[in-house]
Amino acid sequence: MYQEELVFGHPASMTDHYMHYCPGCHHGVAHRILAELLDEMGLADQAIAVSSIGCSVFLYDYYKVDCVEAPHGRAPAAATGVKRARPDNFVFTYQGDGDLASIGMAEIMHCANRGERVSTVFVNNTVYGMTGGQMAPTTMLGQKTTTCPGGRCQEREGSPIRMTELLSQLGGVAYAARVAVNNVKNVKKAKEAMRKAFQAQLEDRGFGFVEILAACPTNWKMTPIEANERIASELIPYFPLGVFKDVSQEEAC
Repeated sequence: MYQEELVFGHPASMTDHYMHYCPGCHHGVAHRILAELLDEMGLADQAIAVSSIGCSVFLYDYYKVDCVEAPHGRAPAAATGVKRARPDNFVFTYQGDGDLASIGMAEIMHCANRGERVSTVFVNNTVYGMTGGQMAPTTMLGQKTTTCPGGRCQEREGSPIRMTELLSQLGGVAYAARVAVNNVKNVKKAKEAMRKAFQAQLEDRGFGFVEILAACPTNWKMTPIEANERIASELIPYFPLGVFKDVSQEEAC
C-alpha cells in the first residue's frame, strides 16, 4: 500500500502565519534560513528577536520566539538593553537597509563597536521595500526609486554604502560577512555565514553581522527571475560576497 511521507516542511520555530511579503521577495528565504538555525542550534527556547519598522515589522508573526518591536532604526540599541538584562538569552536583530544603514546608522555602529553580544541579520535589497520604495543608503547608482525618479546620482546622493566593509573595521566585531540568496549555492553559503555569526555570540567573542543581498521585485519593477539575475549581474560586483572578518576565540580573549 502506498504511504505518504513528508519530505519537506517548515522549521519547527516558524509559525503557520501567512507572510505579507510579495512574490519573489527574499525575506521569506532569509526567514527560513534563520528558523532552521534556531532549530538546529537549539536556540528557539532562549531566543529573543528584535525588529523595527520596515520589512521586518511583522517578524513576531512568523517566529515562535519572544520578540521586541523597536522604533525605526533602534533595534541594535534595544537589543543591547535586552542582552545586558538577559545575558543568558540568544538575542538577534533582523533589519533592512533603510532601517539599519540610514535612520539606524548610529545605533548599529556603536552596538558593533562596543562588541555587544548580539547577532544582526541585515537584508539589503537596495530600497525601502515596505514604506514606499524610497532611495536607501544602498540604492545603486542609476537605480530609480520614488525619491530619485531619475536614478541615484553620485554627485547628488553619494555612492551606495558598503555596510559589511564598514563594520568589519570596528574592534568589537567578531564576525562580518556578506552573502546572497539568489540561487541554491548562495543560500547554502548564507546559512553557514549566519551560523557563524550566531556562534560568535554563543562563544562570547563579540558582535556578529551578516548582510544578505536580497531581491525586491515589486520596487525594482522586475519579475522574480529578473530580480535574481540583477543580484548576480549588478549587486554582487559592487557588494562582493565573502567573509570580511572572523575573529577566533583566542583572538577575542
